[in-house]
Amino acid sequence: MSKKKQVTFADIAEYTNFSKTTISRYFNHPDSLTLENQEKISQALDTLGYKKNKLAKVLANGKSEFIGIIVPNLYLHYYSEMLTQFLSSYRDYHYKFLVFVSEHGAEEEQQYIEELLSYQIEGLIVLSHTLPSEKLASYQIPVIAIEREAEHISSVNTDNYMGALQATSLLIRDKCDILIHINVNVNKSAPAYDRIWAFQATCEEYHVPYDIDLSVKGASYHELLDVIREIFNKIESKYPDQKKGIFLANDTYANMFLNLIFQKYGTFPSTYEIVGFDNSPIASEAILPITTIGQQINVIAKTAMDLLVQQMEEQKKRVPKPLGEPIHKQITPILIRRNTTE
Repeated sequence: MSKKKQVTFADIAEYTNFSKTTISRYFNHPDSLTLENQEKISQALDTLGYKKNKLAKVLANGKSEFIGIIVPNLYLHYYSEMLTQFLSSYRDYHYKFLVFVSEHGAEEEQQYIEELLSYQIEGLIVLSHTLPSEKLASYQIPVIAIEREAEHISSVNTDNYMGALQATSLLIRDKCDILIHINVNVNKSAPAYDRIWAFQATCEEYHVPYDIDLSVKGASYHELLDVIREIFNKIESKYPDQKKGIFLANDTYANMFLNLIFQKYGTFPSTYEIVGFDNSPIASEAILPITTIGQQINVIAKTAMDLLVQQMEEQKKRVPKPLGEPIHKQITPILIRRNTTE
């Protein structure tokens, strides 16, 4: 079966008796044509079976309708859910996404950004912590950071302090004997450091015994699980008979910890309470639905897209006015009580 010939501007011009310049204006500046001529060309496109050549449009006006996204990984459920929210935003914003997972350092991430720029991305969303915001700002395209250092670029974050305060206060109200926060060794410049700070400050304010374990690390789900297992065994040994309130940095860690409890006890004993962070799908789908601090991931994604689209549309103006200062937005978290707290 012979391949159907691609309809060209020349074919449309010949069919309508318009010039190729007029046909080009129809696609790029239709308001410059009369409604009658627009209708004639539109009917011709239907008759000829014309399919839009988006690549040609990119080459013509330099606007790709692409947004780059860089995430640190996809084994933490927060990042996969955030990515899902962005990808589903096409119906509202009509931008497409090119996604890279950056796991191997600054040099690799710079290569990814160069690759994205070669595709003429119009904006960039960065969730990784690899490159400083000053470097990201130097690329001269609109950039939005989510949950990372963002002194020189715009950002959208959860109010991490408020979220950790909610989690810690709940465990205190439930009369846990010892409160334990489990996290990575977060850089103080990262918004998520506020989870550690708020936990410690709240425990000290209410004179509650606490422990902070920042030993979590790993480049894969299985490496993380091995570390969480070590932490679990240490807690079991150190606080065997006390009621333990465990506040974990995200729902993936919380689900791992919960599974380890069930593997040992076959049930969820009264000596444990667990609170996660994010409200990614794993929290509600766990073997026992997990109490968590909801980040309103859908609201964060929408706010980030609104902010990015606003800046990208400004860039398209004949005389764009760049932002004088980065815009930083903070989204309020919501405590979602489920079965892992009383």
